[in-house]
Amino acid sequence: MKATTILLALTMILTFSFAQAQEQKQKASPADSSKVTTDDGVTIDIHYSSPSLKGRQLGVDLAEVGKVWRTGANEATTVEFDKNVTVNGQKLPAGKYSLYSIPGENQTTMIFNKTWKQWGTKYDEKEDALRVVVDNEQNSDNVERMKITADKNGKIHLVWGNYGLAMDVKADK
Repeated sequence: MKATTILLALTMILTFSFAQAQEQKQKASPADSSKVTTDDGVTIDIHYSSPSLKGRQLGVDLAEVGKVWRTGANEATTVEFDKNVTVNGQKLPAGKYSLYSIPGENQTTMIFNKTWKQWGTKYDEKEDALRVVVDNEQNSDNVERMKITADKNGKIHLVWGNYGLAMDVKADK
């Protein structure tokens, strides 16, 4: 009887683990992250869910021009700085922020919002800590899945489709 109970428990655990693994493989917008300590000592930690184009058009079907977008999928994309920083020359206190954007034809407004632990579609403009306007860039590759990275020089890069942008992050001295 004891052996049957143990065998049943093991079977249930393995079945649950397999089901979870299958569910994670099938996620349409898988979790991704980028973490780096810059040359001037700022740790940038980014967490997001990475949507795919799947034949859809940026600016029309996804990340609509002129509308606030959650800059990712699922839960809010987060960006955390362990020190006070400047983003494209504008001051931002150390902390964790959700990242939103307003895509434009030639420029995009990147928004660092104080409310970060939330579903990505629950944006409240009153909680904005900083807005930075950045130039849109053309990406020669057609990147299917959105990617956000940070590098040692303090650049945060976002690429998706043949669209890209970059922000400069520096320690605020």
